[in-house]
Amino acid sequence: MPPERIVGIDVGTTGVKAVAVSESGEVLARAEEEYPLSIPEPGWTEQDPEDWWAASERALAAVGAAEAASLGLTGQMHGLVLLDEADRVLRPAILWNDQRTAAECAEIEERIGLERLIELTGNRALTGFTAPKLLWVRRHEPDVWARAAHMLLPKDYVRLRLTGERAIDVAEASGTLLFDVARRRWSEEVCDALEIPADWLPPAHESTEIGGAGDQQAGALGVGVVGPGPLSVVLGTSGVVFAALPAYRAEPEARVHVFCHAVPDTWEAMGVMLSAAGSLRWLRDSVGGDYDELVAEATAWPAGTEGLTFLPYLQGERTPHADPDARGAFEGLSLRHDRGALVRAVLEGVAYGLRDSLELLRALGVEPAVGRASGGGARSELWLKIVASVLGIPIERTAVEEGAAYGAALLGGVAAGVFGSAQEAVDACVRVRDTVEPDPEWQRIYDEGYRRFRSLYPAIKGVT
Repeated sequence: MPPERIVGIDVGTTGVKAVAVSESGEVLARAEEEYPLSIPEPGWTEQDPEDWWAASERALAAVGAAEAASLGLTGQMHGLVLLDEADRVLRPAILWNDQRTAAECAEIEERIGLERLIELTGNRALTGFTAPKLLWVRRHEPDVWARAAHMLLPKDYVRLRLTGERAIDVAEASGTLLFDVARRRWSEEVCDALEIPADWLPPAHESTEIGGAGDQQAGALGVGVVGPGPLSVVLGTSGVVFAALPAYRAEPEARVHVFCHAVPDTWEAMGVMLSAAGSLRWLRDSVGGDYDELVAEATAWPAGTEGLTFLPYLQGERTPHADPDARGAFEGLSLRHDRGALVRAVLEGVAYGLRDSLELLRALGVEPAVGRASGGGARSELWLKIVASVLGIPIERTAVEEGAAYGAALLGGVAAGVFGSAQEAVDACVRVRDTVEPDPEWQRIYDEGYRRFRSLYPAIKGVT
């Protein structure tokens, strides 16, 4: 009997990624389909849900999803899809990185109270979340609001088109700001306070029951973060430090997000920095060269880059500062510093930003022995050695680099009974390829460098 084929799909911000995986974890096929991003006003981001569906159809066909034993879904979190009674889309989806809802965030925290909001949802009101988008539509588009009957998030709209079912998983629902994260159910208190009709919300299921999760939860599962233990470290355009928690515990100031994890009876806390590998891309675009060339030049510089420090706040910051007006900076430039020095300082500055998140997780009782790296930046041996030395833990890379789509495939396999549990899926499919150890001498230098990094933020706080 041939091995089962399980499929995962990631409905991302720039396109869809689909992957077919064997029941032992080998990637059998992969496909990507892009779609456009609309920016109708400065700071706004929208997409047409029909573009997601059309791209998903093509990607799923390319990986043979019709013959698969299961399908799991993941994708960009927080986006708002409003539907009428006949499940017709009423307006373009408002995405996770849309910044139009500052007034609505203030309204939410005033209506509910910041302390109570954090207690219930594990988070404060941020422009990326779904609830502020609903309030914005009600205030600015009353004709759309009057016709609305259902709310979905991006990957769950694709689920609707695939199956006819309106549903969501608890991991994804945690990012709406309408979810009682501790009790893993919609919050009647928040919905009543914000006057959001409860019957607009889809039924919420455990990720392993429905085969789906948000992109960060699915990505963490894809590198083996099932429960407390290894840390997920993402060096993508943004940077994420993600840890599973054995019980719900909100960070008092909500500087890290606390959501339900994709594993039943497990929660997660994650810090998010907005410009990780995106900082290196910015520098490459500004000074020229390709990544291999730039990193080779950075290797010539010693740890600490002779006092040159980079602050990676190129588009504001989320963790730990929640400051959209913060801006990046190089501090400590000298005539000796060249292009390679700038690159090394960027790699170190991003690592310091990741440590900011780890220190907050440690305050929640997280003490990881090892990190699992993913994202484009994880391909750099130098960058991983810097990150390992700044965080003070070994950093492992897994054999498969398919990210959230891979984790979604595993979740789909659990939901369909191919695997008995998320742990069984990880044991069968996730394998460590190599490990990058911290350098003890670099650790000493970076401990001092991190103190300098932390002291510099007030100088650029709220820069406009």
